[in-house]
Amino acid sequence: MTKVQTTLALTKPLDDAALKAISNATAIYGIHYVRLAPSLDKVTVEYDASRLRAAHVLGALVKAGIPVGSES
Repeated sequence: MTKVQTTLALTKPLDDAALKAISNATAIYGIHYVRLAPSLDKVTVEYDASRLRAAHVLGALVKAGIPVGSES
């Protein structure tokens, strides 16, 4: 297992659905955690790089309802 951390910028303010999606993100295969920055404009994601690539992580988070964009 190769753990990788990346920080992704949020593309819009969070609503209740997005907050719930963040709390459920560990159910996504290969993602260990998603943490919201105190500034509420970024999330830090730790994932298993032997299972996922950065583009897959981004796509999975967007599909789950988390409004993330490019790395910051």
